[in-house]
Amino acid sequence: MKKNNVIKSIVFFFLCTVIIFPAFQASAEPAGKLIMFHAGSLSVPFAAMEKAFEAKYPKVDLLREASGSQNAARKVSDLKKPCDIMASADYKVIDKLLIPEFADWNVRFATNQLVLCYTDKSAYAKEVNAGNWYEILQKKGVVWGHSDPNLDPCGYRSLMVLQLAETHYKIPGLYDKLIANRPEENIRPKSVELVSLLQTGNMDYAWEYLSVAVQHGLKYIVLPDEINLGNYKFDDTYAESVVKVTGKEPGTFMDIKGQSCTYGVTLIKDAPNREAAIAFLAYMLDPDGGLKVLKDMGQPPFVPCRVPTDEMKKTLPSEIKNLVEVRN
Repeated sequence: MKKNNVIKSIVFFFLCTVIIFPAFQASAEPAGKLIMFHAGSLSVPFAAMEKAFEAKYPKVDLLREASGSQNAARKVSDLKKPCDIMASADYKVIDKLLIPEFADWNVRFATNQLVLCYTDKSAYAKEVNAGNWYEILQKKGVVWGHSDPNLDPCGYRSLMVLQLAETHYKIPGLYDKLIANRPEENIRPKSVELVSLLQTGNMDYAWEYLSVAVQHGLKYIVLPDEINLGNYKFDDTYAESVVKVTGKEPGTFMDIKGQSCTYGVTLIKDAPNREAAIAFLAYMLDPDGGLKVLKDMGQPPFVPCRVPTDEMKKTLPSEIKNLVEVRN
């Protein structure tokens, strides 16, 4: 009788192993919908990443929603929309609007710079250059614009460039003169919306990130490092520019100081599909994965990516810790 019980126990264990272990293995592969809110300027590289990631994990359906970065963050903080990953064109948006209530950490993964974009159809297209762009933008009949500073980092960064230009070129009142020739209707929710206006000839000039200009084949003016927000060595100079934008609560405001363009990404605390989200982040932050996509598309990545403190690094998922260093 004792022998039969032993045999039954062995058979039971074997059956459990056969049935349960494969089920565990199957569940180990990420699957289901993966929701990402991200900056509009990341649309092209993230489309390429989506294709590569879904080829690697065919059971995952990456659902991306592009908008201005503040708008993306507020979909989580204000509208309480389900979200797994949020990627911002300004890492400070995550710090200010999502940490600590909605996210624990913020990985800085890429940089950029502001450029003035135009096409062959633009007024004064044959004349504009790095030495006279601010004169062209003041001319009557020239249509130029930027994105909404309250919704999109490229918007407030565009205004910072104009502030810094006044000081750099030593032209008192330049900022006000430029803004006077830019009607409110030339402000759009996110910077990539301006691309189609340029391409159709409905706008002459628009402020964009260099990566967006490269990805869309636009002509562009490269500005001096002192004003283009693209060189961290000039962060002290950039900090002299300040733009007021809407704050966390309705009716409140916060000042954003100029700083070199730095992109950030985070995992939302109550992510509906944490497993797939971590798998995507492991691909995205890999120098041979998503970071290579960014580099190939004109957007310099940080290799390795960065967090500011040891304490923050400790909160990262183990799958991405080796892809991130502690560095200010």
